[in-house]
Amino acid sequence: MRPPSPLPARWLCLLAGALVCALRPASGWAAGMQREVCDFMQRIKVEHRQCLEEAQLENETAGCSKMWDNITCWPATPRGQVVVLACPPIYSLFSPLQGRNVSRSCTDKGWTPLEPGPYPIACGSDDNDSNLDSNLDEQQKMFYSSLKTGYTVGYSLSLATLLVATAILSLFRKLRCTRNYIHMHLFMSFILRAASVFIKDLILFDGGEEDSCSEASAGCKAAVVLFQYCVMANFFWLLVEGLYLHTLLAVSFFSERKYFWGYILIGWGVPSIFTMVWTITRIHFEDYGCWDTIESSLLWWILKAPILTSILVNFILFICIIRILVQKLQPPNVGKSEKSPYSRLAKSTLLLIPLFGVHYTVFAFFPDNFKPEMKLVFELVMGSFQGFVVAVLYCFLNGEVQAELRRKWRRWNLQGILGLGPKYQHPSGGSNGATCNTQVSMLTRVSPSARRSSSFQAEDSLV
Repeated sequence: MRPPSPLPARWLCLLAGALVCALRPASGWAAGMQREVCDFMQRIKVEHRQCLEEAQLENETAGCSKMWDNITCWPATPRGQVVVLACPPIYSLFSPLQGRNVSRSCTDKGWTPLEPGPYPIACGSDDNDSNLDSNLDEQQKMFYSSLKTGYTVGYSLSLATLLVATAILSLFRKLRCTRNYIHMHLFMSFILRAASVFIKDLILFDGGEEDSCSEASAGCKAAVVLFQYCVMANFFWLLVEGLYLHTLLAVSFFSERKYFWGYILIGWGVPSIFTMVWTITRIHFEDYGCWDTIESSLLWWILKAPILTSILVNFILFICIIRILVQKLQPPNVGKSEKSPYSRLAKSTLLLIPLFGVHYTVFAFFPDNFKPEMKLVFELVMGSFQGFVVAVLYCFLNGEVQAELRRKWRRWNLQGILGLGPKYQHPSGGSNGATCNTQVSMLTRVSPSARRSSSFQAEDSLV
């Protein structure tokens, strides 16, 4: 008689994998743990194959034939004897195995159940510890489930608002300028980041490719590579926003077209280089699993170092911009009765600069195992709403955008009431003050003081 399997190997793999995930912030130690888990699972597969092959070659015996119980191979045994074996080595990941054994008896009805109990009790822990671990597992499941729900809602809201904001800046001709082009690229980086998160979650969690020890499909690895690229590109476009605003304040004359192509290279080109380097190293050194876990701290730094650098540079730019604003808040040529354009820009900057990634400095330079739950909530859940906040501040609260939308709305209403054709131009359509294109063209022709004043007017419209 073949007893029911006490513990499937698949369950053991997931349990060991969960342990590695819980310990993963410990970098090098977790990397060794992950490789050790995979080695154990590979050894179990080899022993399983050998056990089945030997069982087929054995002659029929009067006792119990060779049996595989998903973890251990029990040898053929005459009736009435007891077989005692050491606990499987994989349980050494959870507790010391010295002096721990398991046994089965061969009876007239076949093999008896495992003694002194199932593998987790005989080789891992007692009943009380098992209940405690079960409660902890349930708490962790609830925490990670809530975390996934939170960032799914955040990315969904961000994706919807960013798509609308991008469409608005793209469709209205008078909103097309270098500043809004950079905003649109930032929007697109947030859109790609949100889409890559959904694709990765769909493949990893709903596609059944969460086993980090087995050979994953090319699509699964491609989804993770896309995710890593989109995350890094998003950080670098936040850096571009900081660079552009600092350039407007600190540089007297510059070619916006020349600088814009440099921003394109920084925002999309630099992340692609580091992502390709990381992909090539993974293929040659750690090409197993779906690449969703960080087994080597050295490979992780290929992605982490550029992101931390962009956060640090953006923080330095933030300090420099604040310093410039403090110096310019009370210019000598502005009367006390006038509202300084610098004060308006200061208000705008204080609202916009934290969105350039400065808030990531809260946990960026702490060790990975420092407050991991709080770090996950801060970076995943709160970070998922960042795209929504950026779309609101950069587009929906932008004075130029609101004025253009009102002008278009009045024109459409007027056409509907008077039955005018689409080619009709409202007389006041071009008299709404300096447009975005006019402001940008002024930057390359006028003096530094007039140019800065024009830039302040443009940036002040953000709030």
